[in-house]
Order: sequence, then C-alpha cells, then structure tokens
Amino acid sequence: MSVQINYKVSISKKNSENVVFFVDDKFRISSLKKYFSKTEYSYISDLININDKKKRIITYDISSKKKIVLVSVKEKVSNSGAENLGARFYEYFKNSKINYFTINTDTLPKTIKNFTSYFLHGLKLKSYIFEKYKSKKQKEKIIINVIGKNKPSNVDQIRFKAIEEGTFYGRDLVSEPGNILHPDEYVKRISSLKKIGLKITVYNEKKLKKLGMNTLLGVGQGSIRGSYLVTMEWKGVKSNSKPLAFVGKGVCFDTGGISLKPAKFMEDMTYDMAGSATVVGLMKSLALRKAKVNAVGVVGLVENMPGGNAQRPGDIVKSYSGKTVEILNTDAEGRLVLADALTFTEEKYKPKFIVDLATLTGAIIVSLGSEYAGLFSNDDKLSDQLIDVGEKTEEKVWRMPLNKNFDKLIDSKNADMQNINYVGGAGSTTAAQFLQRFILNKTPWAHLDIAGMAFSKYGGALNSGGATGYGVRLLNKLIEDYYE
Repeated sequence: MSVQINYKVSISKKNSENVVFFVDDKFRISSLKKYFSKTEYSYISDLININDKKKRIITYDISSKKKIVLVSVKEKVSNSGAENLGARFYEYFKNSKINYFTINTDTLPKTIKNFTSYFLHGLKLKSYIFEKYKSKKQKEKIIINVIGKNKPSNVDQIRFKAIEEGTFYGRDLVSEPGNILHPDEYVKRISSLKKIGLKITVYNEKKLKKLGMNTLLGVGQGSIRGSYLVTMEWKGVKSNSKPLAFVGKGVCFDTGGISLKPAKFMEDMTYDMAGSATVVGLMKSLALRKAKVNAVGVVGLVENMPGGNAQRPGDIVKSYSGKTVEILNTDAEGRLVLADALTFTEEKYKPKFIVDLATLTGAIIVSLGSEYAGLFSNDDKLSDQLIDVGEKTEEKVWRMPLNKNFDKLIDSKNADMQNINYVGGAGSTTAAQFLQRFILNKTPWAHLDIAGMAFSKYGGALNSGGATGYGVRLLNKLIEDYYE
C-alpha cells in the first residue's frame, strides 16, 4: 500500500478520527491530557495498565469512528531507530482497514531532534512496492497528515524526498525483468535524467572499440543488445574541485555466457545490474536535492549471453588500461566490465576517490550473508568513513583483506592476469584484487561487493522484500557527512 504524506493541514473533524501521539517508553500519557476528554483519558489510562508496555505501538478504539494510536519513543532514539519505528508503523497498519491518520508532532519530547523526518522516511521506504506488471494494482493508500511544531522543515522534506526517489528509482531498475531492461532500454532511462540537471554522456560500441574497452565489450558480444558505458555528471559547486566518483556494474542479465549458470535461480540474475542501479539512484538523489558537491557516476551496461559470437573461455583480451586478461570463466564477467570503467573514470575525471558497487561474487554471501556488504579498499580513511555511515544508515559494510600475496592466484601464464582464481578459495578477495590492478594512479578506491545486499527474498527493516536499493542512502550519507 502506497503512502501519501500531507504537511499543510490543520485539525478538522475528518482528520481527527485516527490520531497518532508519541509517548515515552513507559507509555506515560500525563502530557497528553489536553488532547482528551476526561472520560477518554481515564479510559486510556486504565487500558495502558493492562497492555504489554514492551510494545512500541498500541491502539485504542475510542468509538466506532475514532482511534487513538500511541507510539513509544525511547529517550535517546537514533536516527536509524526512528526510521525503523516508522517502518514498523507502516507494517502495523498496511493490512488494516484504517488508512487515514493525523500525526501530532507536538507530543514529541523537545530533546529529540528531527525525529519526525526520520520516522516518516522509514515509513516511506518500507511502503515501496513494485506492481508495474500486475493487472490488478493496489488502489488504496495510507494518507498521513502531519501537524504540530515538530513537522519536518522544508529543507528536510526536499532532502528526504530526494533520497526516497533515488532509492525507489534504483529499486525500480533492479525489479525490471531482463526482457524489458536490457542495455538499450537502460541507456534511454538514464538519458531521461538530463531533465533534472545531470549531464549524461553515452559511449556506444563504436566509441568503446575506439577507446579500447575490450574487457567490457567482450562480456556483451554474445548478445543482440548493445554494450555501453554511460557517465552522469553532477556539478553542485562552481569550483573545479575534483569530483567524487561512483562506478557500477550493470550486467542487465547474466546467464554466465559460455560458462553457463545452472538453471535454478537464474531468473534472479535480472538483479546483476544492482550496482549500476545504486549509482543511477544516487546521482538522481544528488540532482534532486541539489547537493553541494561535484560528483560523477559511471556505469557499464552489458548483457552476458551465450550467443554465436560470445566470448570463450581461453580468450585473451586487452583492457582499456593496456593490461591483458585471460578469460578462464565467462561467468566472472562483472570484474571485466568494472576493469575498463575504473581505469576510464580515474583517467578522465581524476576524482578524489572512486567507490564501485557490484553484485560481484557469491562468495561474499557465504562470508557475510545479507547483513553486510563486503568492503575492499586501498585507503584507510575512505574505509573508515564508509564503515561509519554504514552504521548510521544501517546499510552496513565489513572490511575484507587485500594483500599482494593474493596476486599469485590471478597471475596468468599467458597474459598479464586471469579473470578467476583456479586454485579455489578467497573468491571475493581475488575478485577485488583483480579490480585493484586497474586503479593505476593510487586514487583512493573502495569496492563494495553487494551480492548479498541488493535483493532480499524475505524483506528487511526498511524494505518489504525484493530489490532493496542498497547503497543509495549509504553513499548519500557519505557525501553529506564528509564531502559537502
């Protein structure tokens, strides 16, 4: 059920039927006396003594037409705690017949700052649904009127709406089936973002061949669809300061190529472009909120198919960097896409740092499950910043090792390197070690392996299952806290 939030409202008979009040974690309601009649106050007081106060949300039917909702807020609630409480509020009411609420923000303790903004943000994030291809769509929506002095400021409303739209855009992209969102269509959708102020540049196959991006092109050569590199530039400050760079893997569907994947669960490979979706969603958010930063997003868009012209195991290709790669497994394709994209980004934009995101290895799911993205980096400062904002947004990362001793596992007898470790073990680390070879000028760089985070079968705190949009909020927070 979708959510509509209204801010420019005042109490009327219609919107006072279901009112939400905030109370402390002991459910003390003495401060709410002025909002109730004596009979109502006495009635609620008696029921509170009976109810389990460990609950965070309790509802009381005052009459057939009036419901009181009490939401318990801890004294030192974190921003992520407020978001989670908002998400819980949505879960509590999404399947009920009640869909019209007034939230009274005057009942929040004065010591809690910006709670309403984060509460409503969590509620909105949890409400996302992808029903584009369902013949019967949900028509009902939850309507929330927000009143009181603790309403989100206009600045916060714009900021959170931008983050939500970027996150939802990323989720939409990941949710699309492969027959719809192939590279040709993906380019059109990214190009449509010109209207919000992003500078979009598309490099098609002809341009990529001229540039020598053969590792990227090799992945897509078995598909009837085109292969592309797309850049999105946001100039939020007038100075020519070095931009922040974000690079995403955009394998729109991954069959594994000639090294074909098993049929079971191959349908999930529509989300092998989730790294690119995060980058696109982030760039949309930055443009919508007019972030005071210079940033660039770069995505490599391909489809990995086992066609008659497909890349073969044993092929050797020359990358944009000039380094050669022996292809031992065509299903280790994401690192080939990123290899050219990383070197290109570093050379063209000379950024302050590069963060790349990719659903790169199943091994990272074995290591970290669906709780943390794997973080690999050549820079302690950037790593510490990502870990910090990961905790704040609950889009957590866990740093994994990089070491020159791993290089021997990807050295090739026939080329400069091979695209997999045939010995076995350390699958995520050797993939990251491979990528690191394409950072040529010691630019601070971090690789986020999001294979366990991009898609959720069962849902998480701020999503209801399916595409999560992981990384948009994480990287937005990185920019806000450290670079704006």
